[in-house]
This record gives sequence, structure tokens and C-alpha cells, in this order.
Amino acid sequence: MTDVAANWSAVVERVRSAAARAGRPEGSVELVAVSKLQPPEAIRAAHAAGARAFGENYAQELRDKAAALSDLQGLRWHAIGPLQTNKARYVARSAHVFHALDRVEVAEELSRRRTGTPLAVYVEVNVTGESSKSGVAPGALGPLLDAVRPLPGLTLVGLMTMPPLAPAEEVRPLFRSLAALARQHRLPGLSMGTTHDFEAAIEEGATIVRVGTAIFGERPPR
Repeated sequence: MTDVAANWSAVVERVRSAAARAGRPEGSVELVAVSKLQPPEAIRAAHAAGARAFGENYAQELRDKAAALSDLQGLRWHAIGPLQTNKARYVARSAHVFHALDRVEVAEELSRRRTGTPLAVYVEVNVTGESSKSGVAPGALGPLLDAVRPLPGLTLVGLMTMPPLAPAEEVRPLFRSLAALARQHRLPGLSMGTTHDFEAAIEEGATIVRVGTAIFGERPPR
């Protein structure tokens, strides 16, 4: 687990450097350690190194880890994977942030289930138009945002995208497209960038990046 601490520090420095290159202030980008399929011990090691935001793809795994690690101070759980309505209750109860909203039905179920502090949500946008990708088409974004904004228990904070696995310079235009959509719809948050491309995402305006492999190493099989 000593590697996790060293990796975390290295990624934090890369985030700082990318923000500085873009002329952005330190602290303007939140780093989420994507811990899906990683054991609780790895999360504890990252927490000891300074990580506080952790990302989980699977709703039930999020539920279980939130319970198992409830003794850790300051944890913020980010649900970052697509969500079915029948599992929305797990995200509504355990997450602080949801990154993959793409349907009104899911938003309504999260709203119905959420109590206490509103759940911060990002709408996932399929900027490539790939049929294999989740997310709402850019042309359908406005009506979805209009439907989500008034729902109690949710706070709409921004947009998210998951570009194809490709060199950073190839996906940079996709980050620019998402940033333009966020400006058009007056949303401040941009969740974009992973291990392979987070520095380019920061340079294009990301306010939150989701980094797993560079911190924890390769994921165990599910």
C-alpha cells in the first residue's frame, strides 16, 4: 500500500502542474480517486495519503464500501457509473455526488429517495455519438436539464463525459465540446479526464478529474 501513497502524491503534483499551465489557481480542480473493485485497504491507504474523494462505478459496491469505511473522516463518495432506477436508492443514500445522470427517470428516483443534503449531479453527455457510450446526445441536453433543475433533493452542478480510450490530443476536442456545452447551459462543473488524459482535460477546463489506475494500479477482476 506504500505505492498508493506515492502514486497519489505524484498525481496530485500532475494536477497542480496542469492547472498552472492553464493559468488556473491551485485548488480549482478536484481529484477523485477511482476505487472501483479496489479493496478497502487500498482506500484506507489513499485516505492516509490525503485523498478524500473516491469514485465507485457500481451502486452496491458503493453502498458496501461506504458502510465498511464509515470510520474514516471526510470521505466523499462519487458514484461515477451508469445507474439503473432499481439501484438508485443505494446512490441516493451513500453518495455525495453522481456523475452519470442521463435519464429523467433516474433523476426522479434519486430525488424521491434522497434525504438530507442535496445530491450534486452531473449530466453525462455522449459527445462522440457512439452507440456503445452512455449519456444524452448534445441536442437532447436542454430538455433533460430543464426536467432535472426543479427536482428536490438534487443540485445540478455540471456536465460529464467519458471519451474513447485514445491519446490525449485526440480526445482534447471532445473536452472542448463539453466545455462549450457547459458554458451554453450556464453550468460551472466539468467532470472529464481519467488516468490517460486528465492533464489535457484540466487544460480544457475540467473542474473534476477521475483517476484510478495511476493511483491504485490495475484493477482486480470483477
